[in-house]
Amino acid sequence: MKRNYFIIIFALLISLFIYLFYRTENTVVTDIFISIISHDCFDLLRNRIITAFPLNSYVINSLPEGLWVFCITITSKNLYLKVANKEIYLLFIPLVFSIGLEFFQLLNITNGRFDFWDIVVSIIFWAIANYFIKVHYIKQNIINPITTRSLICIVSYLIVYLAHVWK
Repeated sequence: MKRNYFIIIFALLISLFIYLFYRTENTVVTDIFISIISHDCFDLLRNRIITAFPLNSYVINSLPEGLWVFCITITSKNLYLKVANKEIYLLFIPLVFSIGLEFFQLLNITNGRFDFWDIVVSIIFWAIANYFIKVHYIKQNIINPITTRSLICIVSYLIVYLAHVWK
């Protein structure tokens, strides 16, 4: 289980790195980072990183979402939400959430640009997390009781807000 948490943290840090230095400055997380270190310092750091580590546009645009889906899928395994005496398993929610966000972008309901490759990458990373990462989590309600694992799952969903683009 600790190995899975290490994988999750590492994947989320890669996503954070890409969001901070390769994506628009108009995300919540970048805005917070700039307020901590100053805009001039951020520009200098960003330019050095981009020069030292050039990334492909597919990596910049699709990998962070794929990694997020990967992480949230691992933490969602064997978790459920009980609604009106019915257990709703959370394993497919990361996939529904990421594909749903893409269609919201297509319909201009939310900020961002629809990208078919984001959907493909999300499906691939969901499948890897679901079929190749073994977990031994017990079946558990995500809310009752709140555990470390359920808290990590909930926080992972809240991380999406940090990637939100201000207009």
